[in-house]
Amino acid sequence: MGFTGGTWHVTAHDGTVLGDIRIEEADFPWLRGRFTARPGFEEVRPLFAHESALLDRIDEAEEEWEAAYEAIRRAVLLVAPEHPVAEFLLHIEGDQAWFRWSEQPFEDE
Repeated sequence: MGFTGGTWHVTAHDGTVLGDIRIEEADFPWLRGRFTARPGFEEVRPLFAHESALLDRIDEAEEEWEAAYEAIRRAVLLVAPEHPVAEFLLHIEGDQAWFRWSEQPFEDE
């Protein structure tokens, strides 16, 4: 399946589309693209900003980062062009987004 040029969506659990990710680069297992926020994204933007700040220092704040990312997972879903995905790791900074995803839940390490 080709990913470049496709559009994925970040949605609320009620199905409201909060933003779109137009895929510009596929570097397995990561996809990267331009993020366009829609109305409603402002409510979850602080979650992504907090997660991003912790990601920059994950070596010393891993547990805090995990809690911050869990808040994102509780707030949003990632939807491929055809359907929602079962599991994802999504980062959004400004107008850039990068993520990995799986049709099956990630295995706990």
